[in-house]
Amino acid sequence: MDINPGHLLAKIDSPEDLRKMGREQLHTVCDELRQYIVDVVSVHGGHFAASLGVVELSVALHYVYNTPYDQLVWDVGHQAYGHKILTGRRDSFATNRKYNGLSGFPKRSESPYDTFGVGHSSTSISAALGMAMAAKYKGEDRKSVAVIGDGAMTAGMAFEAMNHAGVTDADMLVILNDNCMSIDPNVGALKEYLTDITISPAYNKLKDDVWNALGKLPGKRYSRGLAHKIAEGLKGAIASQSNLFEALKLRYFGPIDGHNITKLVDTLQDLKKIPGPKILHIITTKGKGYALAEADQTKWHAPGLFDKITGEIKKKTFDLPQPPKYQDVFGHTLLELAEANPSIMGVTPAMPSGSSLKIMMDAMPHRAFDVGICEQHAATLSAGLATQGMRVYCNIYSSFMQRAYDQVVHDIAIQKLPVVLCLDRAGLVGEDGPTHHGAYDIPYFRCIPNMIVSAPMNEQELRNLMYTAQLPSTNLPVVIRYPRGEGVMPEWRTPLEAVEIGKGRRLRQGKELAILSFGHPGNFVKHAISTLQQYDITPGHYDLRFVKPLDEALLHEVFARYSKIITIEDGTIVGGFGSAILEFMAQHGYTAAVRMLGIPDRLVEHGTLKELHAECGYDANAIVETAKAMMAVQPIEASIPA
Repeated sequence: MDINPGHLLAKIDSPEDLRKMGREQLHTVCDELRQYIVDVVSVHGGHFAASLGVVELSVALHYVYNTPYDQLVWDVGHQAYGHKILTGRRDSFATNRKYNGLSGFPKRSESPYDTFGVGHSSTSISAALGMAMAAKYKGEDRKSVAVIGDGAMTAGMAFEAMNHAGVTDADMLVILNDNCMSIDPNVGALKEYLTDITISPAYNKLKDDVWNALGKLPGKRYSRGLAHKIAEGLKGAIASQSNLFEALKLRYFGPIDGHNITKLVDTLQDLKKIPGPKILHIITTKGKGYALAEADQTKWHAPGLFDKITGEIKKKTFDLPQPPKYQDVFGHTLLELAEANPSIMGVTPAMPSGSSLKIMMDAMPHRAFDVGICEQHAATLSAGLATQGMRVYCNIYSSFMQRAYDQVVHDIAIQKLPVVLCLDRAGLVGEDGPTHHGAYDIPYFRCIPNMIVSAPMNEQELRNLMYTAQLPSTNLPVVIRYPRGEGVMPEWRTPLEAVEIGKGRRLRQGKELAILSFGHPGNFVKHAISTLQQYDITPGHYDLRFVKPLDEALLHEVFARYSKIITIEDGTIVGGFGSAILEFMAQHGYTAAVRMLGIPDRLVEHGTLKELHAECGYDANAIVETAKAMMAVQPIEASIPA
């Protein structure tokens, strides 16, 4: 399906083309850019509402600043679609998030306009400050701009960066895109503080006074003396109401309407003349210009394919019941456990919908908490609750958990606090790509003393592991990792049963070849075995369940019985589950031919899970080919069941 841009947008192959246009044309450019995003995302999918909210800002930034010489850093990147379209990627934008296509996030290797790779939140101010400090050191008249949302601003890293920026003379601008949303509505005191600023009559009068003063400045060079007077006047005018940003020695301007392109252009041109670190507070609406997205911003953050006219989100229809998402099994099971155990609490750092903790938050708001984008705080908060007898299920995406590693070591593991770390999106996650793949958690958790590290093969196993984690006999930290997407059991509401810690399962006895699986990829093994029987290969299949502690009794059985072994995991093979098996083999003097299947030692780009599993060589077909090679059988015509 051909999707054509508007007549002005069609002429913009780079920001230089945009800057040749008259200011009176920018309204039309914004309208066409917004419509183009709607047209493409409705047909090809992707993140949606965030980019609609910054259409005017995207146009204004590239119109005013000399990008890519001037450095523009987008926080997270969900909001950067307009930026990509304006910077030479309009005609390839339909490949966004597709295999071998454009990344869904800014990426340095993709374009010189993507000055910093982003995918996780709250890094923009630190990166832009580093760029500004380097420009100052080299004597370059290069501007640095960080665009950060009010949700991302809740992270400690953003405050650390502002704290440093305030005592530098680096020429940088922080744009605070305030829309009261990240993926879910923002929470915490900062949100309330920004709301107070937004509605404060004193601030709005001050805003008008400052802009009027700036509008009278001479065009060529901004007077440092006048800048000082304005700054001092600003501080005096707000003496009755503390300003967090001014306290950090960042000159604060705003709030202004982030959808007024004329005002944005005028403001950015004026702020370019003001030296030093400063912050511009703009008010936007996530999903701006698409009524349904404005009304339900969480639903339309990344809705999938939809009819742009009716707003109907297209979903697959099935004749038979389908398996649920693992995250929903987690959410419903946690509520079930909490209803029976009053000591259970839930914590997530700004992912209540994505993790399905919202199910418990709605039912038990006093026992389940969204703490904002701050994984480190979430981990230590959970540890603090655990010291008081609470059994906390702290749900963090695997790739985001990397940020809280120090807290897991010092505040949870060393103190042997029985926090349950539920790692959603473990393994490859698909279209979000390398910034979101949960590839590394098996190695980085199994090397920590006092940790129990587990992975369910299906929904029943997830429920049982969650049940086991809250039992009084489980007195160590527990990691439960599970993938993004659907499981394999349409009838998943099975009775809860305790699992013996460190105990695996023999699913199938075999001859000569054993396949050891950890987590969901065990289902790939089941598909592969049915094909291998056509080659007269009858492998044993063992679901280990735990990578720490390992089921040593089961492994002694495996190495005593089988001379050929395949390990499979949805994690990096460097230091992962397969490595643990090799360590066991070496420690006990066994010899066997071992092949490890999993995520290779390289960054895996984006694509569908099916495409990525095949590329990385651990789907059912890869298992079949590996087994055939190990058993040295001749190929015959065969296929893997869907």
